Amino acid sequence: MRLLARRLNKERKKQAKQIDILCNDLIAAQRDFIKRLDTVSFTANFYESIIGPTDLCGLLHTASELVQDEIPDVNAAFFLRRQETFELHVFESGPPNTLQKQDLETCFTAEVAANICKSNKTCSLDDMFAMGLEGNLVSLNKIAAATIPLGQLGSSLGFIFIYRPSQKKFTAEELKNVMAIAPGLSRAIQSCQVLSHSTQ
Repeated sequence: MRLLARRLNKERKKQAKQIDILCNDLIAAQRDFIKRLDTVSFTANFYESIIGPTDLCGLLHTASELVQDEIPDVNAAFFLRRQETFELHVFESGPPNTLQKQDLETCFTAEVAANICKSNKTCSLDDMFAMGLEGNLVSLNKIAAATIPLGQLGSSLGFIFIYRPSQKKFTAEELKNVMAIAPGLSRAIQSCQVLSHSTQ
């Protein structure tokens, strides 16, 4: 009887362990699914919101506001290619931050911006320093930053530069959400540029 009771207890413990593992796997899968739904929801809302604007400035202003609504305390700047240079679009609707438009223009030379575009990947502040980013180190040390590439059919249109206070590092989910909207935003930017050229 004791042997049978031991075996029974051993089996129960084994089953309880397997049930725990299965439950943990289900919970993790559900969390992952909810995160993906959040990304899909943000992307769908973003695309719906950028359908209206037909001028580039209006489009980028709308995009900036939507990114700021999605990610707390963030500022967004858009660097768009113009032959050998870059055009910078910054909107002051975000929270106050240490970087001003002139700081961004100083930090991002045409060479640095071109290197970021060539990398065609999300870049951290360390990546940008490795590519030649320079500027007021006191200001740059006060921010967490990342770039998200903008491109269409293999050619780079520029990138989104997002930044906020350094104590709030970007999470993988926040970056993933901004990366999810980049393809649609790239198409919208290209359409605005084509429309602008055709009306000139």
